Amino acid sequence: MTHDWQHWQPGVRATLMFIVDEESQQVLLIRKKRGLGAGKINGPGGKMDPGETSLECAVRETQEELAVTALDGVKHGELWFQFVDGLALYVDVYRATRWEGEAIETPEAIPLWTPLNALPFEEMWTDDRHWLAEMLIEKKHFVGKFLFDDDTMLTTELEWL
Repeated sequence: MTHDWQHWQPGVRATLMFIVDEESQQVLLIRKKRGLGAGKINGPGGKMDPGETSLECAVRETQEELAVTALDGVKHGELWFQFVDGLALYVDVYRATRWEGEAIETPEAIPLWTPLNALPFEEMWTDDRHWLAEMLIEKKHFVGKFLFDDDTMLTTELEWL
């Protein structure tokens, strides 16, 4: 099964923010409590609001989900998700090494400070194992295109920039 990415148009734009504590070599992840991917471990993030920049969205979503404000976020990647059911999701991926506040559980998410060398891929979206460690640890930039049928990843295209 292949997908025509050349003519792909996202229906939903969203963001992910990964806050890395370089001193302790940990990343702030969440266990999502509701919405797409509920129960899975991911970075905080969500859908962009009208008039909002991608970075503003990533910061706002991290505040809403964890009561933490990411500072100096840098865009490291783009994720293009096409789901067989029709959902077309474009996600800007950010990495930040500075933040304000202490992560707390909210109705949206449970915070999980996780060692960079022990990412819980078995509890994450399947695509994460293709790009997340390289982005977090080696600070690589990428574009990933993934075709999913519900939770099952059907195809992977990954380009390192």
